[in-house]
Amino acid sequence: MTVLEDGDLKLRSLRPQDAPILVELANNEKISINLRDAFPHPYTFKDALNFIGMCMECKPVNVFAIEWDGKYVGNIGIYPEQDVYRRSGEIGYFLGEPYWNKGIMTRAVRLAVEYGFGELDLVRIHTGVFEYNVASQRVLEKCGFVKEGVSREAVFKQGNLVDEIRYALLRKDVR
Repeated sequence: MTVLEDGDLKLRSLRPQDAPILVELANNEKISINLRDAFPHPYTFKDALNFIGMCMECKPVNVFAIEWDGKYVGNIGIYPEQDVYRRSGEIGYFLGEPYWNKGIMTRAVRLAVEYGFGELDLVRIHTGVFEYNVASQRVLEKCGFVKEGVSREAVFKQGNLVDEIRYALLRKDVR
């Protein structure tokens, strides 16, 4: 089992016993508004079991539970691309609301990026953030991600068109 650690922060494989806490954390509109529609709201126990089952089948591991101070607090994943983009991956994450503004996600992103560049042999990690998700933009910038551009009105979320801000980090730029 792959485990990445930074003091009281650990990224580890998801397991079925995480499902009740995943439901508790993920069934929150403040979470779902910042994620793609494939992340359901309301978030059910069945959704959690399906997601965990899918993650457990991935080899190599590319989605992790974020554990802080011994508690499961969210998820982070790096999804390798295919074909001509096979040396790139997309990062995605969420953190339960009780754990916001504690520096947890910044540390988790750094660990995941290290794993993506090392174990997954990626040279580029990228993501898109909805314009109103300023906290996520700050996390990425603290981790060295560069704002590459804005895709205007690229996202249709909850009946509204919003801009998506694109960020990327290259392995050669990590110190």
